[in-house]
Amino acid sequence: MIELKSAEEIGRMAVAGQFVGELLAELKDVAAVGVNLMDIEHHARRRIKERGAESCYWDYAPSFGRGPFRNVLCLSVNDAVLHGLPHDYVLRDGDLVSIDMAVGIDGWVADSALSVIVGTPDPADLKLIEATEVALEAGIAAAQPGGRLGDVSAAIGEVARSYGYGVNGEFGGHGIGRTMHEDPHVANSGRPRRGMRLDPGLTIAIEPWFCRSTDKIKFDEDGWTIRSADGSRTAHSEHTVAITATGPQVLTRRPAHVPASA
Repeated sequence: MIELKSAEEIGRMAVAGQFVGELLAELKDVAAVGVNLMDIEHHARRRIKERGAESCYWDYAPSFGRGPFRNVLCLSVNDAVLHGLPHDYVLRDGDLVSIDMAVGIDGWVADSALSVIVGTPDPADLKLIEATEVALEAGIAAAQPGGRLGDVSAAIGEVARSYGYGVNGEFGGHGIGRTMHEDPHVANSGRPRRGMRLDPGLTIAIEPWFCRSTDKIKFDEDGWTIRSADGSRTAHSEHTVAITATGPQVLTRRPAHVPASA
């Protein structure tokens, strides 16, 4: 079932979205060479608790995965792209890290992700991250009232192909609102002018993710971490977006810079 939100409800989602955007901007600065992934995870736990928010990841137990997810972040490094489990790993020069988080505040949820390189960047990794960010903006621009969901998917897929990347169809974006995952599924490739109508009040998470040299994936033994099948680098970008009568409204925009607190 798809629930269209009122302007007031979208405003309440925007409160959660602002917090998610600010915390992701902060975590982007926390991620650095020599920092342990668990330090990033615990930093986020502390911030979420201080805000009185609730993580949507903690105790999340979908059909895949082994047992409930007992973290507030997905931290995916290098060839890992989705659902990476925070673990005892110290970031090295040149690592590509994707940070994904979703929280609820007063019953309304927002979800967002970014990818960042710590230390010395590889130009090929910069291109990969850029592709996900450009695809995300293209998907957002296509999310116009009266349009079709396929317009969003087609815009993302077109960017992927223009950069020379394939698109995996197994995981994509999703509806969001009272819970993290709602209908509809938002594919990262599709046909324009097809699919459900984009009516004002629809809220979706748009999340392009690409692998450098494959569109195939594999799962780690933990049942959570998804990697490129050929071991190539990966990247992931995501925003929560509301369809309004005047166009798409991004609820999880990040400030340009947020100083990381101790």
